[in-house]
Amino acid sequence: MMKKLVFFILICAVLTSCASKFSRVLKSKDNEYKYKMAENYYAQKRYSYATQLFDELFPYVKGTPRFEDMHYKNAFAYYYMKDYLNAENLFKSYVDNFPGSPRAEECEYMRAYSFFKQSPKVELDQTPTSKTMGLMQAFINMHPGSAKAKDAAALIDLCRAKLEEKDFKSAELYYNLGYYKAASIVFEILIDDYPDSEKTDFYKSLSIKSYYKYAELSIIDKQEERFEKVLAEITDFNERFPHSKYFKEVNSLKAPSEHTIKYIKDLKDEQAKTATQR
Repeated sequence: MMKKLVFFILICAVLTSCASKFSRVLKSKDNEYKYKMAENYYAQKRYSYATQLFDELFPYVKGTPRFEDMHYKNAFAYYYMKDYLNAENLFKSYVDNFPGSPRAEECEYMRAYSFFKQSPKVELDQTPTSKTMGLMQAFINMHPGSAKAKDAAALIDLCRAKLEEKDFKSAELYYNLGYYKAASIVFEILIDDYPDSEKTDFYKSLSIKSYYKYAELSIIDKQEERFEKVLAEITDFNERFPHSKYFKEVNSLKAPSEHTIKYIKDLKDEQAKTATQR
């Protein structure tokens, strides 16, 4: 216990000493000294100290040969600190300021990758995910022969899968809440938006199932028309996905639909007969 306490006190002393030294560096009026220390902090991976000095030194080094290298290091320092918002801005600024630099291609990729690192959980707003896709595709278009082009394409696929999952969860929520018509429409939109998805037959089966429930809950006057649409959608499913694992499940909806339609027709005939007799 005593050893742990001594160790803790030593760590606190070291940290206090470091903070005190950095405070003196920060207050110094000697920009050359600050520049040297910023480079040292960066080399030592003490990025929090390095960025504070880099940010302060930008006006001092702007227009000099040092500016490009400092800009580049500052962007990566923020990235390594997982401050992806500032990193993205700095990578963009680097490319804007030094478009002809050999490092510009790397910074273009890192800008897009910084957006990818900001991509949140599926349930949240996916603006960074969409932005990642756009920037990664732009990177591939601009640098088709880049060593990073393959990585960029893989990240686009990951982002697309994430957006697809979010859209699926939205459709699933409509279904679970009993908004069957809306669910059916959103499942169809999923098919249109992700035509290459391996889950297309699954989405189609859920769209049919949703519309079936919508038809089932409709007023009598609308049921016949809506069940006929279900049957038409089942026929379309069978033509498009004859080997789907959902084939049996989808076709199980056909018989009750036909039975219900027959019941509706018989009911209408009975109602018409009664009206005539009056």
